[in-house]
Amino acid sequence: MNIKPVKTEQDYQSALQRIEELWGASKDSPEGDELDLLVTLVESYEMKHYPIAPPDPVDAIKFRMEQMGMTKADMVKYLGSQSRVSEILNRKRSLSLKMIKSLYKDLKIPADVLLT
Repeated sequence: MNIKPVKTEQDYQSALQRIEELWGASKDSPEGDELDLLVTLVESYEMKHYPIAPPDPVDAIKFRMEQMGMTKADMVKYLGSQSRVSEILNRKRSLSLKMIKSLYKDLKIPADVLLT
């Protein structure tokens, strides 16, 4: 096992290649240990160099609606009138604090996503 920090794009690519070779290794074997270490190093590199931005609040609402099989009509109880729902989902109106609280409490959409 020759593990080294993943500092450059070349290190990253090499680590990914080695991970592919080790994929499926037994959990408590030397190869499995090497795989665990490499995955941890690659995840750290990716978080630093390829960060994922939080979702847009409207996209988060639409995603939750899709997950829960909800329609715009279902959103009236969280956002107000049908026209207000359309304004929010078309990005013509911002979410109020009351709406954010309702979406967080009832639909479990993270508040930090709704506040961006």
